[in-house]
Amino acid sequence: MKIQKEKTSLLFSEYKKARRDIKKRLADFAKVPEKDYFYELCFCLLTPQSSAHRCWQAVLDLKKNDFQNNEINPIKHLHRKVRFHNNKSKYLLEWKQKYAQIMKELKSGSNSYKLREYLVKNVKGLGYKEAAHFLRNVGHRDLAILDRHILRNLVRFGALISLPKSLTRNKYLEIEKKFMAFAKKIGIPMDELDLLFWSMQTGKIFK
Repeated sequence: MKIQKEKTSLLFSEYKKARRDIKKRLADFAKVPEKDYFYELCFCLLTPQSSAHRCWQAVLDLKKNDFQNNEINPIKHLHRKVRFHNNKSKYLLEWKQKYAQIMKELKSGSNSYKLREYLVKNVKGLGYKEAAHFLRNVGHRDLAILDRHILRNLVRFGALISLPKSLTRNKYLEIEKKFMAFAKKIGIPMDELDLLFWSMQTGKIFK
């Protein structure tokens, strides 16, 4: 792993400015109550290839209409906000049916890696990125959320040589290890580095 000092000095400069907000955001995630888990996972099911902000607006709309407890078709709340809204509506309905079963596992005390594997296998529409995103958003740590922003920054700062052509399970776990090693080497925790990359890319620390 070849790390360029000029680039890491830029990274630390940005980290110094955003560190307080990043730590606060991670602390907020750790305080998310179990009653909000349902909609947090809804959000992560919607985000692939869609704007995170628009997805969250769709989730707030679903929440306002009590999607969790009412027999409503979510598609009208996703239309014009979320890409692939037909398929994602089906994922939401299936997740709703499995909610009690999944929550039982989430409260089992299993570690983050086991929970991610369980979610990927049992929640249709969740890949490793989305499962890690959900778990991070409810307080779990040390899971990489390998979206395009993160991958591009890993290449930019020398943790990866090039962008992967695809993200199979093995490739995802391989890159996650490299991300973790890079974070350890430069002295910024991976979860904080994730949010730092996001804020550098988008100007905001969001979800």
